[in-house]
Amino acid sequence: MASFSIALGTATKNRDGKIIEAFFPTPALNPSEELVKAVAAVVSYKEGNQSIEVTPAQCADLTVIFQAAGDEKSAQFAAKASQSSQTLIIVILATDAAPTSVSEGFLKLQLISHRLVKPHGVVLDGIFGLLHNIAWTNKGPIDLPELAERQMDARLNGEVIIVDCVDKFPKMVDYIVPTGIRIADTSRVRLGAHVGEGTTVMHEGFINFNAGTTGVSMVEGRISAGVMVGEGSDIGGGASIMGTLSGGGKMVISIGENCLLGANAGLGFPMGDRCTIESGLYVTAGTKVRMLDNEGKEVEIAKARDLAGKADLLFRRNSITGQIECLTNKSAVELNSELHSNN
Repeated sequence: MASFSIALGTATKNRDGKIIEAFFPTPALNPSEELVKAVAAVVSYKEGNQSIEVTPAQCADLTVIFQAAGDEKSAQFAAKASQSSQTLIIVILATDAAPTSVSEGFLKLQLISHRLVKPHGVVLDGIFGLLHNIAWTNKGPIDLPELAERQMDARLNGEVIIVDCVDKFPKMVDYIVPTGIRIADTSRVRLGAHVGEGTTVMHEGFINFNAGTTGVSMVEGRISAGVMVGEGSDIGGGASIMGTLSGGGKMVISIGENCLLGANAGLGFPMGDRCTIESGLYVTAGTKVRMLDNEGKEVEIAKARDLAGKADLLFRRNSITGQIECLTNKSAVELNSELHSNN
């Protein structure tokens, strides 16, 4: 009974009794066969990918099972859940298939944000159709058709419901704050982002779901869905990386290690290690680039997609001719270690 993932959590239902979001504080990847069998006996799981509502009494039994498996964090949560009146669920994913329920979708997003899998390391096909557009508020998630009535009831009770955003994806930090990161404006990092240890996200930086950084990075621009940024790279203020949801098509856009995407620059093809795009320059896959040798002489005209993954390149615009040029990058980015020691 080998499985892909297992997680115990809480869920929020709308007035129709449908789950609209789920929180999994201690998800497990590739759980042991013994653990899955023991849990299955308690929650009546048989096979496949399932989201099962559990009772507080079952959570008490799960506490013992998690303890026996050496998973103290899950055991602690199960013990607390056994005293809770909230909706409790356990999700068991036998395989990494496209999610078929809101609970499965939220578990997969949290697997990424917990750094248990990297972007593109889990199947998220169809997740937009599954998730609800939710009002994320100081009173918790509220299904949009219910928001106006909840706001009215709150006002009549002398309270105010503050709506942080209306979206299918909540803030990552409302579910998990990974170790060793700094986020100046938490609303700009969605659940399902992979924020590597040592990453700093400044006020105008943004990281979408199924995207992120592998380690120490400075993010002052936008990392779109599907994009991964390598260790030691700097995404300058106002810079943009074209994602699979914003015109990048099927090509997986990425940035290698120790790269610099200058302020207000843009990238639309996979860039190798130690590369730089100068400020204000947007290079897409189809951009024609004038290749220069070490003496500044033209070698050939190439499309940027032909340079995908190649290291030590500097892209610039000739200030006289306006042509985009590419030559050897003689200096790699070095980030200030003090800025990224996010204890």
